[in-house]
Amino acid sequence: MLNYFLNKAFYALLTLFGVVTVIFFLFNVLPGDPAQMMLGQNEDSEQLAIVKAKYGFDKPIATQYLYYLNDLSPVSFHSNNEDDYTYLRDNKYSVSKLFTIGNTTTVLKYPYLRESFTKQGKKVSQVLGETLPNTFVLAVSAIIIAMILGLLLGVVSAQFKDTWLDKCIQIASTLGMSVPSFFSAILFAWFFGFLLHEYTNLEMTGSLYELDDFGEKNTIQWKNLILPAIVLGIRPLAVVIQLMRNSLLEVMNQDYIRTARSKGLSEFQVIKNHAIKNALNPVVTAISGWFASMLAGAVFVEYIFGWNGLGKEIVNSLNTLDLPVIMGSVLIIALMFIVINILVDIIYTWLDPKVKLQ
Repeated sequence: MLNYFLNKAFYALLTLFGVVTVIFFLFNVLPGDPAQMMLGQNEDSEQLAIVKAKYGFDKPIATQYLYYLNDLSPVSFHSNNEDDYTYLRDNKYSVSKLFTIGNTTTVLKYPYLRESFTKQGKKVSQVLGETLPNTFVLAVSAIIIAMILGLLLGVVSAQFKDTWLDKCIQIASTLGMSVPSFFSAILFAWFFGFLLHEYTNLEMTGSLYELDDFGEKNTIQWKNLILPAIVLGIRPLAVVIQLMRNSLLEVMNQDYIRTARSKGLSEFQVIKNHAIKNALNPVVTAISGWFASMLAGAVFVEYIFGWNGLGKEIVNSLNTLDLPVIMGSVLIIALMFIVINILVDIIYTWLDPKVKLQ
């Protein structure tokens, strides 16, 4: 167990290092001057030089890369010279100083994702903290819908194999996998949020938190979750149906299922107590991938429904070339994929005791 987590930690750090390197050099070759973007119309040569010095934009790209790694690292090194970029100014880190050697102080801190270019110096960690929970709520809701309906319809489809009911479910699931999410989002928003608004009371756009009628405080609007969660859950629902049906059909032909039937157990008991658990492995694999993708940002769904999540924030940041927000979002996405893969390995050991963590 310990070796497993040590190996996973090593590969996780290696993966994150690769992601950091790729996104840094990828986004820093894009056209445009970050200092000019931050100053906007207030730009002059003196202010431009000050901003470039403050954020290290006046340094060679290799030096800027080392600065970025230093910002992200929990253990980092900082100059005691106020004119240096690495000087601990403006309380930008939550730090615990370890020791000082010469002109350099070593500190223990939270990773620093820098500040947004377009949100008046707002930290990227604050931007992600405001948007990621909304995406998490949306993704969890969509996965719950996909899991409950997908497992149920998959079992029904397997039990009534080759009947009209099975064929209808298969056609519906195939259609669900083939229709693009952005088209489903537009269709659902128009049909249920516009045409049937009088009956559904659902809006075409809206986020989890919205200002009340007096503009004084944010209130939770759970009804705004319904349409984007259903749309986001359509494709994983279709996948779960197909996987559950095929896996269950394979499991139902195993010897231990015939033994359970010979003991007089009803078909419901055989499926519930013996078949479903052993048929879940491929479903768990698929769902983990979909869930990670949803957390990574359901870009089209969030943007079309006006859901203030990570996906919508990424689109807005790309439009304004807000590089720190984009880079921070990509890092968070990579970290979520790593964590979810570890959780899936642990779930496998519960579903199948023969599987060992290695």
